[in-house]
Amino acid sequence: MQKLRFLSATALGLCLLCLSPSLCSAWHDETHVAIAKKAGYYKWFNACGADMAKLKAGQREAHNHYVNNPPDRVVTPEMIMAQVEKYNQVDPGGHLYGAIIASLRDYIAEKKRGKYGEYHLAFCAHYVADLSQPLHNTLYNSFNRKYHSRIDGIINDKVLDNLHRIKIYPIIIDSEKDLANEIARIANLAKELGYKIGGENRLLTREEAYTQISHSASLFKAILEYTEKVKSYTSKGRREPNFQRPIFAFAFPVQSKGK
Repeated sequence: MQKLRFLSATALGLCLLCLSPSLCSAWHDETHVAIAKKAGYYKWFNACGADMAKLKAGQREAHNHYVNNPPDRVVTPEMIMAQVEKYNQVDPGGHLYGAIIASLRDYIAEKKRGKYGEYHLAFCAHYVADLSQPLHNTLYNSFNRKYHSRIDGIINDKVLDNLHRIKIYPIIIDSEKDLANEIARIANLAKELGYKIGGENRLLTREEAYTQISHSASLFKAILEYTEKVKSYTSKGRREPNFQRPIFAFAFPVQSKGK
């Protein structure tokens, strides 16, 4: 009887794990790296670190990677800003959009204090890449569970040899408001595509995948350019563009490099 209860509990646990979106990665490692590299991030090799962090931080990190949007939801800048305070918190609905802004705030704050800060920016790079994965913007339904991993890896085997297929287009960010607007734009495009392929019961095509990661690479390039503006403002003693104080609800230890 005791053995039967154990087996039943184990089966239930495995069933719950299969239904959890938090255990899904997004684009596979090489795809994350390719996006950061194409954007011009000199620490591109750190871009898949946020998925590694999920192994130890569990759901507190995993819930930074997606948003469960129903089909009729329109992602707005106001919705995105409301997610910022949830960064690194357990929140099964997900708060990917707020995580992008919160991790960037943490990076800016660390750099102002003379700290290394790059790991926060690497987290931001990862979240920006997750943003364009269509199934990270939709409900974790039967289609999502069936196709998620295959879509994550749809271009992974060749992407580093095909960086030319990632097309950068101009995005200008001068404020947190600008960033929230761009996140909302890309999130809505990704969500619509996610429900489109779900309705057609098919995988993402390779061409669609390259279009999606081009959105992420273009946005992260704009974020990198924005951080350079912040450094310039700070070095001249001027007030930097409109970014808020950092969110440290759950921070990984960060020290000056070399310590």
